[in-house]
Amino acid sequence: MKPPALLGAALLASVLGACAPAVTAPQTGRIVNTRTGEEGTVTFTRGTLTPRLGDPFAPDNATIRIGGRTYVGRTYLLGGGALPGGLGFSVAFGASSGTDGSTFTGGGTRVEGGRPVPAFTGNLIARAEGDPPALLTCTLTVDAQERGIGECFDGVGTRYALQF
Repeated sequence: MKPPALLGAALLASVLGACAPAVTAPQTGRIVNTRTGEEGTVTFTRGTLTPRLGDPFAPDNATIRIGGRTYVGRTYLLGGGALPGGLGFSVAFGASSGTDGSTFTGGGTRVEGGRPVPAFTGNLIARAEGDPPALLTCTLTVDAQERGIGECFDGVGTRYALQF
């Protein structure tokens, strides 16, 4: 293939690649029944775990599978929160010598608090069809990378822990 044709083909491929929709896998985590220890999965549509402007009727973005039931629902998150950052610790040592034969040594330590991590809080309401119908209501805390934790309750008061 001649260089101009090769360059044209590469340009065409890059333009077509830029126009293609981004394919991203869903955000997956786990849910655990705190009474029985039974585990299940929770899946969120990638890109939907951020604050959305006042649309409680947005499409469902969450699926929970536990106890032989499948629940579907949507999250509603509010911005402006923060999670505490970690602690930082550093140690430094140094030494120097002058042309006049003098020497200096020194050291130091430093402990500092980490910067707060931006986080969003909100809830998830998920329902399961069938007989009997069922409902999970969850509270969530989500960071900017769409990772988070939460707690859910069903209609009879059973508590579930979420990690995603």
